[in-house]
Amino acid sequence: MDYNTIAALMFSSMLLMMLTGQRVFGAIGVVAVVAALALWGQGGSDMGFSAVMKLMKWTALLTLPMFVFMGYVMSETRLAEDLYRMFHVWFGPLPGGLAIGTVMLMVLISAMNGLSVAGMAIGATIALPELQRRGYDKLMISGVIQAGSSLGILIPPSVVLVLYAMIARQPVSNLWLAGIVPGLLMAALFILYIVIRTWANPALAPRMSAEERAAITRAEKFSLLRAGLLPVFIFVAMMVPFINGWASLTETSVIGVAATVLVAWGKGRMSWYVLETATKQTLLITVMFMMIITAALSFGAVFDGLGAGRSIQSFFTEDLGLAPWQILVLMQVSFLIMGMFLDDTAMLVIVAPVYVSLAKALGFDLIWYGVLYTITCQIAYLTPPFGYNLFLMKALAPPDYTLPVIYRSVWPFVLVMVLTLVLIMVFPQIALWLPQAMLGR
Repeated sequence: MDYNTIAALMFSSMLLMMLTGQRVFGAIGVVAVVAALALWGQGGSDMGFSAVMKLMKWTALLTLPMFVFMGYVMSETRLAEDLYRMFHVWFGPLPGGLAIGTVMLMVLISAMNGLSVAGMAIGATIALPELQRRGYDKLMISGVIQAGSSLGILIPPSVVLVLYAMIARQPVSNLWLAGIVPGLLMAALFILYIVIRTWANPALAPRMSAEERAAITRAEKFSLLRAGLLPVFIFVAMMVPFINGWASLTETSVIGVAATVLVAWGKGRMSWYVLETATKQTLLITVMFMMIITAALSFGAVFDGLGAGRSIQSFFTEDLGLAPWQILVLMQVSFLIMGMFLDDTAMLVIVAPVYVSLAKALGFDLIWYGVLYTITCQIAYLTPPFGYNLFLMKALAPPDYTLPVIYRSVWPFVLVMVLTLVLIMVFPQIALWLPQAMLGR
């Protein structure tokens, strides 16, 4: 059996195991271990050990538990609830105003979190009941919460961009800056869709009543604005030292945790219960990520050892004779298809190393390509049948939010994400302008 056939068999076996409902790290790890032992005998057992050692040397991974902890502290201390009240008061009188406020809440949560998990938890526990009480349509509620929470994957401090930086060997600061404008652009397009959709059908998102608007004083409005300054304080406290080179990436994440805890303590909401809950949840998510990455590194080592990466590059450039832009489009389409079955971490550590080297060989900017990849991860979180946010929504939402409802709700927002992806492909400066302006890249 030739090496290309073995590589194809490995990949198909991994996908088959995932389709049977096996855990991601188990499916990837078992295939990697069996293939390594079958190909190289007892020496193949060293690959798993090498993957663990490589993982331990990635100091950037120390930021993962920090950013997850920040998100859970915000959720448990109800800091996000204060933000939502602010958006409710200021945007409630507009058609779809509370849905617009939900997207803006998710932008601020994303700027302190780096993952979509906390955004989903906050959206489902805080935004969903309020949107339901206001008579919003189920499809609108489900779509807004899922799409808004996915912004945490793109807007810094994005953990996905940190992982991509390690794979592509690119500066995290450049990638974080490159994610800001595309993230804000996507959020703006979400809001534009909500405005147009609710203007065409106001029954989907009723406005705040005139009586309720009259009951809110001007003093209360401006006092609630202070709640909106707290996330800005946390974000500035993290990003200014990092961008200016005063703090490393790991130190920046610690500053973010300290700022979040300080704000929660200042509002009198930090307790031993909050600390215990946030720590337990952080440990669970961090261990899950590390197990997936360890398994995927082992799989990638075997896959690369077979020469699969070089074979794919040769297939595109020599056998098919495609132009660089045609190859780039095919790569993105394949990522979108794989995103229906794999989560972002699995896609990153299994497929991205091959595609990153291919993008580099074709002469594409790897910072720009990192933004394209991250947007495809966002889309992967929302696309049936195995989108991560789809199952989170099902687990967190009331029983009447069935899977068909959840699946139908995301498609308008997926199309908006695809539009954003196309815009950044056609106009790379959307992603590259800010790193060039601030860091002279």
